[in-house]
Amino acid sequence: GGSALGIAVSRPRPMKEVETTDELRFATGMGELDRVLGGGAVKGSLVLVGGAPGIGKSTLMLQICDNLCRFATVLYVSGEESERQIKLRAERLKVQGEGLYLLAETNLENLVDAVHQLQPDVLIVDSIQTLYHGDVTSAPGSVSQVKECTLTLMQLAKGENITVFVIGHVNKEGSIAGPKVLEHMVDCVLYFEGERHMAYRILRAAKNRFGATNEIGVFEMEEGGLTEVPNPSEAMLAGRPTGAPGTCVTCVMEGVRPVLAEIQALVVPSSLGNPRRVSNGFDYSRSMLLLAVLEKRGGLKLSSCDAYLNIIGGLQLDEPAADLAAVVALASSYLDKPVPGDLAAIGEVGLTGELRSVSQLAQRVAEVRRLGFKRCVVPAHRGLESIADLKLLPVRNIGEAIRAALRG
Repeated sequence: GGSALGIAVSRPRPMKEVETTDELRFATGMGELDRVLGGGAVKGSLVLVGGAPGIGKSTLMLQICDNLCRFATVLYVSGEESERQIKLRAERLKVQGEGLYLLAETNLENLVDAVHQLQPDVLIVDSIQTLYHGDVTSAPGSVSQVKECTLTLMQLAKGENITVFVIGHVNKEGSIAGPKVLEHMVDCVLYFEGERHMAYRILRAAKNRFGATNEIGVFEMEEGGLTEVPNPSEAMLAGRPTGAPGTCVTCVMEGVRPVLAEIQALVVPSSLGNPRRVSNGFDYSRSMLLLAVLEKRGGLKLSSCDAYLNIIGGLQLDEPAADLAAVVALASSYLDKPVPGDLAAIGEVGLTGELRSVSQLAQRVAEVRRLGFKRCVVPAHRGLESIADLKLLPVRNIGEAIRAALRG
């Protein structure tokens, strides 16, 4: 039946009668993207792709068009560029574009008309910030416009069973002039992260109604567009210095995927009354805490030194399992003793200098071994069995950890 609003009326049903047929999924042709989406794009869903301007969101969307066009009609609507610009860009990315339709449009009503005429399977909207709804008086990109336009696109996705990808720009503060306010409205929120001048980009799901939110995809930006990085650990460790003090490898969980990361530390005597502390890719307050613990429990006089921490490859390490490697790297730089190249460290450090166990230790250790490391410093009180080819060095506090790591 219908309603005054012209929307089909649904009635309550007993839960027993609700079918649990799987939602219809299709592959986008980018394995890393499919993995983050939970196994492919879902028909009739609205996916928000957020990220800083210039990070590669439009590139990613155009590149998946190449595969989608083989079996579906795709409408690419851009308020950012003219149709000619998009075509030039698609040619540079070697997108064939057999069932790809382009539309340069910022008026939402015209966009909806075009969708009704073309009846595409997939709609891509290049940037929600450029769209405007005629009934809303505020400027495009304002919260009310962005909300209203997204709501309309959501109804379009559900009503016509179209898969909609919406690009949203995130400003430096991390609020998508919109996307943060849109997260509750859409089915799936993907964030495209990384530094513009770094080669690697990480795609992660912040919300997903059709899959887990703990998967990441890793891409590399190259001349011909984005390429997938199926083995991020190797990529992150490429070009590691050998025999240089102040670097240590750890294993972080990016979702359910273990990734090895290199932590670099530089500790130099300070000429300032208030020494400099810089942290890049590692939580700042966490690094302050580790410096204090090293001073008090590790006996290293760091209060008169400038200290710098850096994570290689543009990764952001936000879990405590990286604490131990940071401590080892700092101690290595301070004592000017290199950490052996075949040693990694995993563990959380507490305020008394004790080591706490971390989640999924077995998976992390397996990844460390897979990449050819021979020794791994781990917290002592875990029932971890030894692994072939990898010697585990269990330690109880940071003093033991530093001795174990720098002895080699």
